[in-house]
Amino acid sequence: MALIELQDVSKLFGFGDATTLALDEITVSVDKGEFVAVMGPSGCGKTTLMNMIGMLDKPTYGDYLLDNRYVSRFRSNRQAKLRRDRIGFVFQSFNLLPRLNVLDNVALPLAYKGMPLVRRRKAAGDILELVGLHDREYYYPQQLSQGQIQRVAIARALINKPSIIIADEPTGNLDSIDSKVVMELFSDIHRQGNTILLVTHNPELTRYAQRVLYMQDGRIIGDEKTAIGTVAKGARHTYYRKQKTTDEDLAAGISALMHKVPAKELEEKAKSKKRRGRKGAARRRSRKAKK
Repeated sequence: MALIELQDVSKLFGFGDATTLALDEITVSVDKGEFVAVMGPSGCGKTTLMNMIGMLDKPTYGDYLLDNRYVSRFRSNRQAKLRRDRIGFVFQSFNLLPRLNVLDNVALPLAYKGMPLVRRRKAAGDILELVGLHDREYYYPQQLSQGQIQRVAIARALINKPSIIIADEPTGNLDSIDSKVVMELFSDIHRQGNTILLVTHNPELTRYAQRVLYMQDGRIIGDEKTAIGTVAKGARHTYYRKQKTTDEDLAAGISALMHKVPAKELEEKAKSKKRRGRKGAARRRSRKAKK
C-alpha cells in the first residue's frame, strides 16, 4: 500500500490571463521506506510538488492521500499536527533562527508541542550527537560552516522522529565534501526505515536513491527505478549531455597547450607568421607599381 498517493493533482497560481499551471494532472505514489529523487529544470514544479506532499499547499484539482486517507478531508489543525509530527523539512536556505543557539534551534519544534525546556534540550542534544555536532550545541548559526548549518537543519527536521523527510536542494549551497557528509547522513536516515523525497539538480546524488522522478513543465515525464550506488541512467544522459564549455574550460585548455608546446617553438611560429606577412605586403606593393 502506498504511503503517499497523488491522483490527477493540478496546481494553478494567479487568475485570468496571468494564470500559471505549476502542476499538470500529476499521478504518482510513493511506498513507505522509499528514497526518491526528483529532478528537472528550474521552474518545472519540483518545489510545488514537495509543498503539496508536505501539506504546505493545497491542490487546485485532484486528490492527495496520505496513508490511504484523503488529506483534503482533514481540518486545518489536523493537517498542522500531521505536518509537525510526521514530516520533516530540510531546505536549501536552512531557515535557522540567528538569535537562537544550535541547541535551541533544534529543540524549537518540541516547544510548539509544549514539551518542558529540560526535556526538549535533552532530546535536541541526542539528535545533535547523531549528526556529529554535539560539541557545537551553544554555537550560533553565524559561527558555523555551511555544512554544519545544514546538519543542524537536518537535526531539527528529525527532532519529532518523522516518518517522511522532504529535502529541497539540501546540498545546493554546499561544497562537494559537505554535500557527501549530508548525503551519507540522509542515507543513514533512510536505512532506519524513513521515507525520503529529495529534490536535486545534481545527477551524482541519484546514487543514494532507489527511484528517480523526472519533471518538466509541471508534469512527471519519467519514473526510473535505480540501484543504490549508481547514477540513474536518465540523469546521466540528460544532465551530463547538457554540460557546455565554459570560459574556465577554455582557459584550462590554453594553459595545457602552453605547457605542451615549448615557449620557444611558439615564438618561432609567431616570427614565421610575421615574415610571411611582410613578404605578402611586398608582393602587393610590387604589383601596384607595375600597374
